[in-house]
Amino acid sequence: MFNRIVCLTRNQCQNIIRIRRNLSSTSSIQNSQSIQERLDSIPIERYRNFSIVAHVDHGKSTLSDRLLELTGVIEKGSNKQVLDKLDVERERGITVKAQTCSMFYNYKGEDYLLHLVDTPGHVDFRAEVSRSYASCGGALLLVDASQGVQAQTVANFYLAYSLGLKLIPVINKIDLDHADIPRSIDQVETTFELPKEDIIKVSAKTGLNVPDLLPAIVERIPPPTGKLDNPFRSLLVDSWYDSYLGVVLLVHVVDGSINKGQRIFSPHTQKKYEVKEVGMMYPDRFPTDRLKAGQVGYIVCGMKNTIEAIIGDTFMNVNQPTTPLPGFEEPKPMVFVGAFPADFTDFKDLDDHMNHLVLNDRSVTLQRETSNALGQGWRLGFLGSLHASVFKERLEKEYGASLILTNPTVPYKVILGDGEEKIITNPDDFPDHTTKRMNVSKFQEPYVEALMTFPQEYLGNVIKLCDNNRGIQKEITYLTTGQVLLRYEIPLAHLVEDFFGKLKSTTRGYASLDYEDAGYHDSKICKLELLINGKGVDALAQVMHHSLVQTVGKEWVEKFKEHVKNQLFEVIIQAKANNKIVARSTVKAKRKDVLAKLHASDISRRKKLLVNQKEGKKRMKAIGNISVNQDAYQAFLRRS
Repeated sequence: MFNRIVCLTRNQCQNIIRIRRNLSSTSSIQNSQSIQERLDSIPIERYRNFSIVAHVDHGKSTLSDRLLELTGVIEKGSNKQVLDKLDVERERGITVKAQTCSMFYNYKGEDYLLHLVDTPGHVDFRAEVSRSYASCGGALLLVDASQGVQAQTVANFYLAYSLGLKLIPVINKIDLDHADIPRSIDQVETTFELPKEDIIKVSAKTGLNVPDLLPAIVERIPPPTGKLDNPFRSLLVDSWYDSYLGVVLLVHVVDGSINKGQRIFSPHTQKKYEVKEVGMMYPDRFPTDRLKAGQVGYIVCGMKNTIEAIIGDTFMNVNQPTTPLPGFEEPKPMVFVGAFPADFTDFKDLDDHMNHLVLNDRSVTLQRETSNALGQGWRLGFLGSLHASVFKERLEKEYGASLILTNPTVPYKVILGDGEEKIITNPDDFPDHTTKRMNVSKFQEPYVEALMTFPQEYLGNVIKLCDNNRGIQKEITYLTTGQVLLRYEIPLAHLVEDFFGKLKSTTRGYASLDYEDAGYHDSKICKLELLINGKGVDALAQVMHHSLVQTVGKEWVEKFKEHVKNQLFEVIIQAKANNKIVARSTVKAKRKDVLAKLHASDISRRKKLLVNQKEGKKRMKAIGNISVNQDAYQAFLRRS
């Protein structure tokens, strides 16, 4: 038998396509209506807002995927790391931006609305962590069964505990061959003083015992305390830039409700906006009729610039102004770098890319600056060294850009004689010995309180490392599992100079580190600058403690000498601090053999030619400008 071939006209094909689209659209609308009806039927008493507290790579994103699968938000095995939307998050195994997702869960015949707020774990993103925790009633305290309690787990535990979150201890990765479950249980019990009976043992990778978490979340985590009848107030948890919608605000509605078409304003910026769309993340944007007290969702209001979206800000109804929510705090950059394009020709394109990326990260500060060595560039401020590294990686991967970054510097405080305080973020602005030094009362530098965990056998080496970095010991705690919890106050300037890399090397990779701001301490600091034939190179200047000047100065001079080519005259490379030269090296001039053509001439003739050559070199040095290739500066910065 032959198969019958059916030939359709163009109009018939278009009709079939139209019918399929209508069916798909109708199905989508019906699905949307059913979700909206289900959402409206759930009272605030059956809301649960929670996050996951964990150290880096303890399985937080994988556990989030399992919970989304169990509640039907995503299909099983359809995606991995749903809440890690950035490429850099997936590659590094870290969470950079706070994300959220809503879930429906039927428990004992009643629907519950669960909001999972996935937060960054690294201290550089602590501002996003604290705002995210503030929108939750509880958290899952996740501990890796093979690694046990780590420094980041402890730091995030104290932050969550201080905000009054109800904590559910969870031991993950129990399927691993080297998992030590009894040890992890003892650590949770002794370190966090949480009862052994409350611990839930799971494997996020295989899904083992993960279903036990959902009933525990419903039973143990309290519902939000907001009132639907009160005027609208919402806490801004995060924001991101969409090329079509503008700035999208992720908010926790504390009181009242907000509908499309209403007008809201911020008490901190005094700007007003009209709400264009509201909804929840399910797992992507899902528009709803309104957002009400207790819910975590998004608002689109026509905002064009993320500078106006300040994390921790309160948004309220224009017609019903009320008291702003407590805890507002401007993110303060703690690490500053100079950034310059590797190729002069792409400055304008790179400037556009950088401004676009800053739109997605409110905590990055950006301003133009010009260097006499590297040309036009920018001064960037970040929350920490990881934050700076992630920003550079995103710029390179998402836009194909290439950057040269100067040595990181931290904000120093200069206290003048009249009591005035100034924050210096650029070494070029640091008061030198000859101009403003006499008006300076004292200098201060920022310190951090570092919390480290590592095996006891490395204690001596770690203490030596901390002391060499001008650390001040605060506390040593011996854990029951053979590990040590060490607390030190360390200058932030030393921390950003790869302190974590040195710590990892000292402990063969077994250490973990977390830190928090410890304020400013009085310090003897000065500016070290590199001089080329007496002229300073601004891009290479650095502020440091006076005890480091001699050593670093010698290193700089020798390193830079390797990258400077011979000139027609002598090049002097010097390191200068406190108006004194602390190191010097010389690149010899190219010399022509002026005696080559003289075979049997008089000695006076030879001397005359040599004297003339010497005088010519002096005149050339006096009026000539040294030509140092930009590659030399780039190579020097890469090595240092």
